[in-house]
Amino acid sequence: MDGSARLFPRSAGVLLPVSSLPSPYGIGSFGRIARKWIDFLHEAGQSYWQILPLGPTGYGSSPYQCFSAFAGNPYFIDLDTLCEEGLLVESEYKYFIWGASESQVDYGAVHRHREAVLRKAFARFTDESALDTFIADNPWFDEYGLFTAIKADQRQLSWEEWETPLRQHLPEAVEAVRSRLAEDIRYHAFVQYQFYRQWLALRAYANVRDIQIIGDIPIYVSLDSADAWANHSLFQLDGNAYPVEVAGCPPDSFSKEGQLWGNPLYNWEDMASGGYPWWMLRLQSSFALYDVLRIDHFRGLESYYAIPYGEKTAEIGQWKPGPGMDFIRAIKQAFPEARIIAEDLGFLTEAVHQLRRDSGFPGMKILQFAFDAREPGEYAPYSYDFNAVVYPGTHDNDTVKGWSKTAPPSAISYAKSYMGLMRKNRLPQAMIRLAMQCNADLAIITMQDWLGLGSKSRINTPSTVNNNNWCWRLTEKALGSRLANAMAKTTQLYGRHPRKAPNSP
Repeated sequence: MDGSARLFPRSAGVLLPVSSLPSPYGIGSFGRIARKWIDFLHEAGQSYWQILPLGPTGYGSSPYQCFSAFAGNPYFIDLDTLCEEGLLVESEYKYFIWGASESQVDYGAVHRHREAVLRKAFARFTDESALDTFIADNPWFDEYGLFTAIKADQRQLSWEEWETPLRQHLPEAVEAVRSRLAEDIRYHAFVQYQFYRQWLALRAYANVRDIQIIGDIPIYVSLDSADAWANHSLFQLDGNAYPVEVAGCPPDSFSKEGQLWGNPLYNWEDMASGGYPWWMLRLQSSFALYDVLRIDHFRGLESYYAIPYGEKTAEIGQWKPGPGMDFIRAIKQAFPEARIIAEDLGFLTEAVHQLRRDSGFPGMKILQFAFDAREPGEYAPYSYDFNAVVYPGTHDNDTVKGWSKTAPPSAISYAKSYMGLMRKNRLPQAMIRLAMQCNADLAIITMQDWLGLGSKSRINTPSTVNNNNWCWRLTEKALGSRLANAMAKTTQLYGRHPRKAPNSP
């Protein structure tokens, strides 16, 4: 066990994307049911709500491939709240078909209707000073608003396909378009103002009820993003603004071709100039939104896997050094009170482990990996440090019930023996109890595992683009007192309930 300072009291939380919240409008939002969800977490004895990135998504709907590292997803803006504020009338949004099922997000239906509704709200909005203040307080918006307006003007083409002057972000071309698209840019300012306003109100509601928010920041940005388009020198792009190499993971026992993410890689030398100013602005924006921040793919800070641009798989690539402790020290100097979780999963080396220990950030432990011989990491539950976050599985894993049917028989046999089970259908409940009772200070359980759901309810299958990824939704009827009481009892039993002593009735 390492001797890092402990960032969390012994506690528990639930992982659920905002998109998975119940809502009558096709996708979860920041409205009434989100508050009901927070009330449920409070009743269930939970201390944390972990979410996925909140950025605006594109093709594939992945929250890890967003159009901006700063902007929010317009889909999450609550329409009923806009109606209550006089910016919409019910007939303008309540009677659309937002999807065929309350248990799945239909991104196509949401995309078809959402912008038209938000533009109606924008047309009624008169508080111009609020937008001016928002733009002044959020320096990232200038490029994002322009980028998003140009994309719409270019029929949503990636900026790589724009005409050369715009693709290369030449000042004269950019300013000419800025003037022509001024009203559209103003619309996007309205959207981001409403997103931030509603989210911060929801976060405040959660904090009053003793629920803290764990946000998620992807280490990389999408190639088709305002960030890459407006900051060529910060990324490994050639003279024509095309990537030289892109991000991914090499082949392993889970994937023969590896994972080709396609994100542009950072030019860390230019990033470091002046103390990583782009990153510090990004982190400052994130800490304004969340109580705790999870840095995705933390191992990429020690070294990152670089794949030549144009490769169809991740089989050809090489590891290159990342910024390491120099970057971590910059974060700690700028944000000394920040609480950060390091997503230290994947291909790990002693150098990665040492960087995580030196950072003092708690790492992640995945219980499904503890019983799978294909996963070489240090996941045996008896070895966990206190300064760690334990999960039966994350958004990238199958549910425990699904895992129990698809994992190698040796893994299931090992898990049953370790937990003293006779039947594998008890694995979901047993895995939750194991997470709750281990040393790790923070235990995070997906809502699907609390409900005992199977593979059809998993959030994402990595390295795939299919109609099920990022689509699962919770139904409102699941948020009942019976489940909340059962969760609270389990949480209390293992000393993780913040509002009851472990042995209280």
